[in-house]
Amino acid sequence: MKVASVIVDVPSRQTDRPFDYWIPERWRGVIQPGMRVTVPFGARRLQGFVVDVKDHSDIKQLKPIEHVLDVVPVLNEELLDLGRHLMETTLCFAISAYQAMLPAAMRAKYEKTLRLTDEEKREMLPDEVKPLFAGRTEAAWKEVEAAGLWRAAQKAVQQGVLEAVYKVKEKAGKKTVKHAAIAIPSEQAKQELGSLPTRQKEVLSFLLEKGQAASVAELQAVLGVSSAPLKALVDKGFVVLNDVEVYRDPYEHRTFQPSEPPVLTRAQEAALAKIAASVRAGEHRTFLLYGVTGSGKTEVYMQAIDEALRQGKEAIVLVPEISLTPQMVERFKSRFGSKVAVLHSGLSVGEKYDEWRKIHRKEVQLVVGARSAVFAPFENLGMIIIDEEHETSYKQEEMPRYHARDVAIYRARRHSCPVVLGSATPSLETFARAAKGVYELLELPERISDRGLPDVHVVDMREELRSGNRSMFSRRLLDELRRRLERGEQAVLLLNRRGYSTFVMCRSCGYVIRCPHCDISLTYHRAGERMKCHYCGHEEPLVPRCPSCGSEHIRFFGTGTQKVEEELTRLLPKARVIRMDVDTTGRKGAHEELLSRFAAKEADILLGTQMIAKGLDFPNVTLVGVLAADTMLHLPDFRAAEKTFQLLTQVSGRAGRHELPGEVIIQTYTPDHYSIELAARHDYRAFYQREMMLRKAHGYPPYYYLTLITAAHEEAPAAAKAAEKIAAYLRKHLSHEAAVLGPVASPIARLHDRYRYQCMIKYKREPNLTAVLKAVIDRYQADAAHGGVMVTIDTNPYMMM
Repeated sequence: MKVASVIVDVPSRQTDRPFDYWIPERWRGVIQPGMRVTVPFGARRLQGFVVDVKDHSDIKQLKPIEHVLDVVPVLNEELLDLGRHLMETTLCFAISAYQAMLPAAMRAKYEKTLRLTDEEKREMLPDEVKPLFAGRTEAAWKEVEAAGLWRAAQKAVQQGVLEAVYKVKEKAGKKTVKHAAIAIPSEQAKQELGSLPTRQKEVLSFLLEKGQAASVAELQAVLGVSSAPLKALVDKGFVVLNDVEVYRDPYEHRTFQPSEPPVLTRAQEAALAKIAASVRAGEHRTFLLYGVTGSGKTEVYMQAIDEALRQGKEAIVLVPEISLTPQMVERFKSRFGSKVAVLHSGLSVGEKYDEWRKIHRKEVQLVVGARSAVFAPFENLGMIIIDEEHETSYKQEEMPRYHARDVAIYRARRHSCPVVLGSATPSLETFARAAKGVYELLELPERISDRGLPDVHVVDMREELRSGNRSMFSRRLLDELRRRLERGEQAVLLLNRRGYSTFVMCRSCGYVIRCPHCDISLTYHRAGERMKCHYCGHEEPLVPRCPSCGSEHIRFFGTGTQKVEEELTRLLPKARVIRMDVDTTGRKGAHEELLSRFAAKEADILLGTQMIAKGLDFPNVTLVGVLAADTMLHLPDFRAAEKTFQLLTQVSGRAGRHELPGEVIIQTYTPDHYSIELAARHDYRAFYQREMMLRKAHGYPPYYYLTLITAAHEEAPAAAKAAEKIAAYLRKHLSHEAAVLGPVASPIARLHDRYRYQCMIKYKREPNLTAVLKAVIDRYQADAAHGGVMVTIDTNPYMMM
């Protein structure tokens, strides 16, 4: 008997192990590890991943596998191994690890139906339910609910007349197009032409010219015929209609002009030589490509990829989600054409599925994508590149809580290939590893245009206030914006917030309107006069009176992108402004459309949130303004200064990238903070030295590792009590070298109606850590299933909130 070990689609600690099923005769020799199957699990039918095929099982009575969903494995041996590695390092469930590697279209969708247990029991159905089962033995649960008959149906289930059945469906199918093909030999078709009516003759001639087959849509568009002549040819047996599978192509309406590699600078050549040597030798090395903004890192990537492809290898390029601009896609598509698949959140479920299938079928050799593209199912990897490696979006904040950099290095080690981490502002952890020789440092110290970095001016907004300027724009920034408008040049303005204002407050009693589900103030959005929570998505209409004291003196405080846009229009009425934030780019294709308009000079000012800070390259942009440089500085996050320095340096790099010189104006209320001072001087090394001293003094990464444990419950005392018990358990079972801090209330004490308490472990080496953390999860997993405390563990936290 052949047996398959299957990980079932139930993310819980009790089911986080393989379950054995026997393989029916018809699938023996067909089912392999990495395939998806449908299996019975209790009363349900679930999707699962086969992780092993063996000859026997210790369990006496096994249920059979019911359906096989794949012809070939969707997860190869390497990815199955990577899933086990993720389980160990991120403490996630096996099913979570394997599902993270596949496009959303391939995750199961379950449909509940009610089935008659026996035809003889039809008469026992409650009278009101009988019409639903007239002429059939099965009805969808949603039909039962729509008819308001769920109580009667439930009773029938309890009596054994009906049974609940769960069906597994895929979210997105393959796209097919109707094709017409000649069903008779070509010579016979040519002879038949003379006897056919005009329209049928045209159709058959067209198919002969096209080489036997063409899509029905193309046929009708070119010939302008209806479906009648085609149907007549089908009836005569001259033509047959088939459904032909096609890919959904997100770029089908775009043409990419082929590009040639430019001549490299000496620094680029030196960096490329080391990476290419590693590719050719098939050796695993991790490089840090540290280059100032505009120094040509992307060109080094592309020529290194070219080397990998020439060796018959494949490559993965990761870019932050917000940098996956049409510009970036265009550069890779122009150079590598149809060898490229693109994976990012702007694609539909079906488009992502089709791009993934191109990779799986080995029809492409290069993937450009956001974080999850690191799981691309390549089997002959020659290189992995992570652009803007410092970006926090490479860390996933839900299970599995992996960092794309760690996954990339793990995969590259297995494939014996290099990893290239690129950034103008590397994370401290990465630069520290390069300084110690763990990574190899490659430098691009100058811009390729021979232009220096832009001049940066820091404006003290406290002085502006003292001199009577209450506007959100300093006098200097406003003057420079006017100058750009006169000269026909463009400007980029960064504000690290969206919405109209950051909070709504009553001026009479000081009451701030907060989210009913989270411990955070609601943000006012002018469009639709709504107040929204940026954490849980709750929204409500703006109230005309204070809910606390009834006063009409409701006012908006803080500044959002909508408010800045309004103020710009008032101060510079002739300026054409494009606003880019989550609100304006939510629609599919909106991101690309807005950037295309700005590139075509249909606007003078691009105003936006973080999404405009990196990856953009517009020749006509000569001014960058940062409106609130200190937004992040005062957050309870030890990386606050690092994130501020990185954002200011990156957005400064958008100015003066081509012939025209650039200028940057940073507005701040804390001009003497070292992150702002050093960003203005483009001095990364001085920032690195200063920040490393502080990290060492306070015991933070890269000198220590961190693990953050959060306990959440609908009642604050229960969450606090659980956090205290966890902290006590950790102190008892971890070594004296590990420091356990807390528990304390989380900076945002309530999210999604749950109160949150957290404790933190700081350690350099802790051999017991994984075993102790698994014991904590095992203790609380059962509680969470019964409405108890929910415990989350992040072994490398980037979000401290």
